Amino acid sequence: MYTQTTSSPMQQPTPTDRDAVADVIERLQAADTAFLSLMMDNPQQDDALIDGLHRFLDRSAGARFLHTLKLEQRGLWLGHAAPARLQIRLTEAARSSQHAAYQAFRNGLTKSGGLERAFPKA
Repeated sequence: MYTQTTSSPMQQPTPTDRDAVADVIERLQAADTAFLSLMMDNPQQDDALIDGLHRFLDRSAGARFLHTLKLEQRGLWLGHAAPARLQIRLTEAARSSQHAAYQAFRNGLTKSGGLERAFPKA
C-alpha cells in the first residue's frame, strides 16, 4: 500500500544550498546583498554561506578567465558586511588555496579590515 507522506516546511531542505549561494555571491546585485546580509544575520546559515563561498572560489579558480577585480570586490564587500563571528571563517576560506583567485579574494578581504575590527590588537 502506498502512503503519501507530507512533510512540514521545517523539514524541507533550505533553498540556500552551496550552488545557490555561490550564484548569489557571483552576481552580488542589490537584492543579492540583502539576501547575503540576512544569511549573515542568522548563525544557523553560517555553514551554508561558507560552503557557497568555497563553491564560488572553486568556480573562479577553474574558470578560463580570472577576473581578479571581481574577486577582490567580493572579498571587500564580505569583509565589510560580515559580523565578527564570520571574519575568521572568511579568512580561513581565503587562505585555503594558493590559487590566484583565492589570493585576489584574500586581498579584498584584507583591504576591508573586517578581521581587525572584529579582533582589535591589544
